[in-house]
Amino acid sequence: MAHRYAAPLLALAALGGCASVKDSLRVTPQLSPVGMGPPLTTPAPTGLPMPPVQEQRYAANSLWRAGARTFFNDQRAARAGDLLTVKIQIDDSAQVSNSTDRSRTSSTSSGVTNFLGLEGTISRALPGGAVDTANLINGEGDTSMAGAGAVNRQERIELTMAAMVTQVLPNGNLAIAGRQEVRVNNELRELTVAGIIRPEDIASDNTIRNSQIAEARISYGGRGVISTVQKPAWGQRISDAISPF
Repeated sequence: MAHRYAAPLLALAALGGCASVKDSLRVTPQLSPVGMGPPLTTPAPTGLPMPPVQEQRYAANSLWRAGARTFFNDQRAARAGDLLTVKIQIDDSAQVSNSTDRSRTSSTSSGVTNFLGLEGTISRALPGGAVDTANLINGEGDTSMAGAGAVNRQERIELTMAAMVTQVLPNGNLAIAGRQEVRVNNELRELTVAGIIRPEDIASDNTIRNSQIAEARISYGGRGVISTVQKPAWGQRISDAISPF
């Protein structure tokens, strides 16, 4: 009974796979709405964070008002909703090499040279007629194993993007998150950054380096026609998942 439904199910799966491939090749990837993209932090924010509303109070005969940005205040990000610039510069390399070589040789030999003068009788009694009792068992073994492995990895990313303060932690540290999407023709590149920073690490020009972000989560990827054709086809992925070899 199971074989009766196997063919239709496979046909439907093939049609669904073809449809998804065609859609990914034809449909232009859409940009996410500002402030409504995938969550960058856990728990996920429910929207763009905003600082508390400050009541606008004007003093008599005064040029300044409460909450206004001035040249005399610190213009660096400090509250939820403030912006700062993140300078991402990653230039990492790793090189690992190892080798293993193992060998073993063994030899075994046993027999009965003299046994109460009955060597001839025992030899004739054994199956096959005359047997050399002095060389009843003779075995040899030889095993060897050699292995080698090497890893040579190098990554380089150099980007600058804006991020937003999403939360001010009880100890004064700031949780930040930022997203940048760029679409060129039918390929969309997405960069996300999130983490925790110290206010004192923010430079005077309101910038911070990625090496100063704790729990940093930096992602640089994309989706579109080029990214789709670079992946194995869905049939090949299924075959790789179920193949025991």
